[in-house]
Amino acid sequence: MARALESAEVNPIRSAIRLRAERAIVTGDANALAALLRDHEGILREAGVAVTDARAFIAGAHHFDTWDAFDAFRREAARQDSATAAFEASVEAVIDGDVAELERRLADRPELIEARSARRHRATLLIYVGANGVEDFRQRTPPNAVHVARTLLTRGADVNAVATMYGGSTTLGLVATSVHPERAGVQRALIDLLIANGATFDSAVAPDYTHGLIINACLANGRGDAAVFLAERGARVDLEGACGIGRPDVVRQLVDAAGLPLSAATERQLRAGFNWACEYGRRDVVELLLRLPIDLKTIHHGETGLHWAALHAHVSIVRTLLDAGFGVDVKDERWGSTPLGWAIHGWSERQPDLPADAYYETVMAIRSAGAEVRQAWISDDRVLADSRMLAALTSARRDR
Repeated sequence: MARALESAEVNPIRSAIRLRAERAIVTGDANALAALLRDHEGILREAGVAVTDARAFIAGAHHFDTWDAFDAFRREAARQDSATAAFEASVEAVIDGDVAELERRLADRPELIEARSARRHRATLLIYVGANGVEDFRQRTPPNAVHVARTLLTRGADVNAVATMYGGSTTLGLVATSVHPERAGVQRALIDLLIANGATFDSAVAPDYTHGLIINACLANGRGDAAVFLAERGARVDLEGACGIGRPDVVRQLVDAAGLPLSAATERQLRAGFNWACEYGRRDVVELLLRLPIDLKTIHHGETGLHWAALHAHVSIVRTLLDAGFGVDVKDERWGSTPLGWAIHGWSERQPDLPADAYYETVMAIRSAGAEVRQAWISDDRVLADSRMLAALTSARRDR
């Protein structure tokens, strides 16, 4: 009850402070942000706003290198008759899904279809449909995003225009790797529309990012469904990607009986692909690779396949890896956490519509294999509020 009362009294205050900070960042009010940082540093630090220079933070959030550059942009955007103002208003129509307003502005100023943002990323209006790599407060996908994109393409938008984010990305690359179109339920439809209008796979992501392969870029950004969909649409699949999308037939073509990658693949791809298969629940691929005479327990930045399978609660793969001798107390180098810690994090951060049952089973399986249990996990409010998770962690546990 005490925790519930504390949550009821404190959380609205914290939320209000964070909303005020967000409003100050979006509007460019450096004085307001500086005052909030001075008076509520702890709360804002929890929300990821941990800076001493409010102006620099705001400029960066708006994708400008300096406050002076942002201030000049803001003054230009305030002039209602300026090209900058027209472009910014059109961006708002794109992310709001206001097709009527977008069409009106394009009719008044046809040159907007080829215009680029004055911000560092140099995005076009179509690229904003990707909801990715642009300013955070504009990364959203309206339910009618396909209609918005079709409107822009019909007006002559360059489907393969490249913006500078992530080393160079097109709308296809941004849509395919973004969580927002996926959550809006329009990712596949947008991908199909872009491909139908000439979007190419080869230039979708930067050549020095995931070797320029859009499928691998999707896997690296948690978009497993988009990766599978793009493979069905003809995007190139290497050994790493084949593992991540669950294509054991392709894996067999690229790996010999001794577990050695053939000329078209590398051992690095094999090991990375194994982790993707564990992360995305590709059990057939995991079992195939485990049968090869090659040690896949080798740690990559401290992360093993068991970490990734635990994070996403792929119970059958977790049990398979435990049977294969994967260590339960191996710590990754980034967070210093074990597979059990990753499982608890995955459970606490999962989307509300995802069932928790698989996480309970995952935690019990890893704990039963001898994993150490940290007292901090048991003391966490979220765990204490969930009797099944608490039981999974404490039943026959070993404290560290």
